[in-house]
This record gives sequence, structure tokens and C-alpha cells, in this order.
Amino acid sequence: MKRVTLELGGKSPTILLDDADLNQAIPSALIMAFLNSGQACAAGTRLLVPRSRLDEVKKDILKAMPGFPVGDPADPKIAVGPAVSQKQYERVQSYIRKGIEEGAEVLVGGEGHPEGFKEGFFTKPTVFVNVKNDMTIAREEIFGPVLCVIAYDSDDEAIRIANDSQYGLHAAVLGTDLQRARRVASQIRAGRVVINNMTDDAQAPWGGFKHSGVGREYGKYGIDAFLETKAILE
Repeated sequence: MKRVTLELGGKSPTILLDDADLNQAIPSALIMAFLNSGQACAAGTRLLVPRSRLDEVKKDILKAMPGFPVGDPADPKIAVGPAVSQKQYERVQSYIRKGIEEGAEVLVGGEGHPEGFKEGFFTKPTVFVNVKNDMTIAREEIFGPVLCVIAYDSDDEAIRIANDSQYGLHAAVLGTDLQRARRVASQIRAGRVVINNMTDDAQAPWGGFKHSGVGREYGKYGIDAFLETKAILE
């Protein structure tokens, strides 16, 4: 029998706690959303924001967006490149239209090519607000530079929303109280949760729960997938 490890998709939540330093948290959240032009299984495409700080977050997102220019990914100054194909470009555009149709509000970005790009597979980095977790753009993996901002009223609600997904690959928690952030992180059903930045560790297992896959890669757990256990009893 063939042993299989599957690392599949994600709809990763980033929980911004009410004590977060927005000067650090918002750029970090956008980096996690737009990494590899949003074409990443770990992309943090759902940003969960305390309702009490929603207006601040919107302003800070608009302030930070110029730091994510679109263009040739070979240029180190560019943050967002093209989609991998025309099919994927059209798929991302269809999700942006779907978000608008379902009542989400475009804070920045939207349908069509970015300014200065009449052709190519370039998408405007798009942030939706007034998103509800049952909307299509919050449920399905878009695989493009599209971020959904979802408001919550308590840590417990944020955890519930984060876990209300068919996916469970990656997540992030942003906040200044590390003990609280760890407590929240421990309750998110995802294979890996980062706190305050997009860190990596080759010894840490990588893989997901639910529709995000089966098994783990990296570290001891990745090696275990290739081993069978033998017992000798006396």
C-alpha cells in the first residue's frame, strides 16, 4: 500500500487582538495575505478584527497599501506579481465580483487590472470589509491577493470564526500580550499557528487539519511518515 502525505489548501485566519500595535500588525497581516501574490496555501486571507478597532484598522490598511506595489516579481521593490495563468487570473476576478454581489465592501482594489496595466494577469491587491464568514470569499480558497476583513466582539468569537472553515492549515495571532496570544493560538484548529510574524522553522511540522490535508512534513513528524514501528515482546 502506498503511503500518502497531502498538503492541500487553506483559508487561513489572522486574528488581530484588541491590544495589537497596529503599526506592526497591519503590515504583517498584509504581508501574510499577499505573499507570493496571494498564491500560497498559507496566505492569511481572513483578517479577524475587533469591532471596537475596525475603523482604525481600515485607515491603517489604506495607509499601508502603497507598500504593496504590483509589477514584475523580479524587481525587489515589487510586492505583488501576476497570477500564474489566465485561467487563475479570471478565477480571482470572478471571486472579486462574487464578493461585491454578496454585499462585501471593497475598501481598496477591486475588479480589473491595476492602474498602468492594460494587459497581463495582474490583479489589484484587494481588501474587502463588512465581510461575513458565510460569504463565498470567506469560505473558499481564492489563491490571489484578496483579503477579507471580518469583525468580531470577543476572543471566543474570534476563535469560533477562525475555526469555522473546512480548512485548517495555517493561522496567525497578532497582539502584545504573548500569554493571551498563545492561549488564543492553542484553540485554533490549524496545523501551524504563528504569533506576530510569519516565521518558519524546518524542525516544526507542516500540514493541516480537515480539508487542508493528511500527515505532516518537516522535523521528526515528517520522518515518522516514512517509518513503520516494530515491537519485540518477551
